[in-house]
Amino acid sequence: MITALAGGVGAARMLRGLVRAAPPGSVTAIVNTGDDTVLHGLHVSPDLDTVAYTLAGWSDDRRGWGLAGETWTTMEQLERLGGLTWFRLGDRDLATHLYRSQRLAEGATLSEVTSELVSSMAVPATLLPMSDDPVRTRMTLADGTDVAFQQYFVALGHAVAVAAVHFDGADVARPAPGVLAAIADADRIVVCPSNPVVSIGPILAVPGVRAALAARREDTVSVSPLVGGAALKGPADRLLRELGHDATGAGIASLYRDIAATLVIDDVDAADAPAVTAAGLRCIVAPTVMHDVDAATALARVVLDAG
Repeated sequence: MITALAGGVGAARMLRGLVRAAPPGSVTAIVNTGDDTVLHGLHVSPDLDTVAYTLAGWSDDRRGWGLAGETWTTMEQLERLGGLTWFRLGDRDLATHLYRSQRLAEGATLSEVTSELVSSMAVPATLLPMSDDPVRTRMTLADGTDVAFQQYFVALGHAVAVAAVHFDGADVARPAPGVLAAIADADRIVVCPSNPVVSIGPILAVPGVRAALAARREDTVSVSPLVGGAALKGPADRLLRELGHDATGAGIASLYRDIAATLVIDDVDAADAPAVTAAGLRCIVAPTVMHDVDAATALARVVLDAG
């Protein structure tokens, strides 16, 4: 049994390797929902959808998000009408959000809806939202403005400095059904190469999750999202520095040392290995850039074989 903490494109690619490297049906992903938002009256779960589309083989690998072969007729018409189009939803992608919103309005939980969507897409893994309760990531910008995550990430292009990050609702949220059991029963736990602050951070903020992971620390392997001190996609490196952390392997180790015993860093960061060890984690140096499925599978095998 393999349980992964996941958020965003890096996690989706890691999971694609894990489902190839691990026995069929053995992978469970606990997915960040702090990025969830309501747009045009629809509940959008970007990380859940990115992971599901990628594992179903439906994702647009060139863009890194959304569906391959997507069309944009609805957004084009909405723009003509003067509607909000800063967060673009493709025509086929809209069907996912329509279905999710319909089922939630009917009284289904986010976990139940996710299970239904995963089944309909034939996703070869179990996907669990971190919580069925609303938790929303918000960013306090350097100028004092407080904005929702998607406003920071998409509308502002994550090009503004951040002073603080907080997770509204996390203090009263409960782990979704199956989350704590997936951690307790796993043979290997993987912290995917996701943004530690805004992808993994919300999961750890749900009461009970961090403690459950700490109890399984020796069986947990984390993968650094940084290569050469930079994020391959997104603002992880800048965000870490803005919040007072080092954008290095040692910086990642300091964030995860209470929940993981091992950190995998990229070959180009081999010089960081002694600092990772000094921070209290075993360090494995291996190629971490998942430029294709074979590379993701090779990385997954490193993670699964870690001592």
